[in-house]
Amino acid sequence: MLAILSLLFNLPYPILSLQCIPIHASMAEPLILVTGSTDGIGKAAATALTQGGADVILHGRNEKKGRRIQRELETITGSHADLVIADYSGQDQIRFMAADLIARYTRLDVLINNVGTYQKTRHVTKDGTEMTFAVNFLGPFLLTHLLLPLLKKSSGARIVTVASSAHEDVDRIDWEDLPQGRQYDPWGAYALSKFADITFTYTLARNLEGSGVTANCLHPGIVDTKLLRSSFPGIPAITPKEAAKMPVWLALSPEVAGISGKYFDAMHPVRSSAMTYDRGVQERLWKMAEELTGLSREGR
Repeated sequence: MLAILSLLFNLPYPILSLQCIPIHASMAEPLILVTGSTDGIGKAAATALTQGGADVILHGRNEKKGRRIQRELETITGSHADLVIADYSGQDQIRFMAADLIARYTRLDVLINNVGTYQKTRHVTKDGTEMTFAVNFLGPFLLTHLLLPLLKKSSGARIVTVASSAHEDVDRIDWEDLPQGRQYDPWGAYALSKFADITFTYTLARNLEGSGVTANCLHPGIVDTKLLRSSFPGIPAITPKEAAKMPVWLALSPEVAGISGKYFDAMHPVRSSAMTYDRGVQERLWKMAEELTGLSREGR
């Protein structure tokens, strides 16, 4: 709990109208996929992006709910958003979603990896991985790799991953306990998954140098979402609409065009924890993700 309270020092955010963010000239009417966009930050970001003139692809795990949010968004913005369905607890569903997107579209301008979970008790996916690690880290890792062909077809494509300053609580990694997470601690598992997202961003940015695709991550603040209310009731938080300013800004603003491999907080690149820059740690998490997602066997 002390770790959670320490995050409150990150609450102040600049007041910024989402409609005031200029879209980079090379990204007029950009096509943007927002994962986890049927609730919370993702829903708020999808709404703002659609209102700003972007073509948005919604993602959720429940089709009935996804269709309802799709209709809500159309009523609010007057624009239609596409919808894809995948439960991140199953890698087969992520692969099916990626194949569906590749079949439908000729490019993708922005991928916002927003989907996330906080599990109070230990659960293991059908792929044999602890749920928090699987959904928050392996899912975005897999989807990003599968969609790289679409992203590389865009001019100046961007990958934006929602991480968290919770990663600062990771001072050691029990490699023997990953990926099953048998010694389960809810906060520790969440913090580790977000730590892994940051190392993924740094390695991905290096690997994408010269491709025209950038990769950045962010801390959105302590946000009043369903996840927070169910797990940490009573903690002061900003609204999803306020939190959505960060991923929307990183997705569209010309101020960050060409910037890659950074961790952002309150609209500024900041240093993440020292351990996230450890190349050995980055490499080990990357290789683990490749093996657990099957990408190493596919030669990706």
